[in-house]
Amino acid sequence: MSDNVGSKISFFLVGLGIGALVGILFAPKSGEETREFLNDKADEGREYAQRKARELRERAEDLIERSKEIMARQKDSFGAAVDAGKDAYQKEKSRAS
Repeated sequence: MSDNVGSKISFFLVGLGIGALVGILFAPKSGEETREFLNDKADEGREYAQRKARELRERAEDLIERSKEIMARQKDSFGAAVDAGKDAYQKEKSRAS
């Protein structure tokens, strides 16, 4: 899943760079206006990347929390199975004596 997100971010950044280059080449604006436009777009790209990173971190935290809960339940189930096995062993041992 993280590879998929990483590739999406990579494609976004490459697209952003290509778009900026094409914009510079064909811009009917002055240099100052073009630099301001590029700065704005770079800021938008940075904000987008930060937002996606924050969303990814939140999803990862949720998955970690859910996995901890599942592990706790499995541990309880395993402990109950071990206790049941011990009880059965003790009963069979007392029967054989």
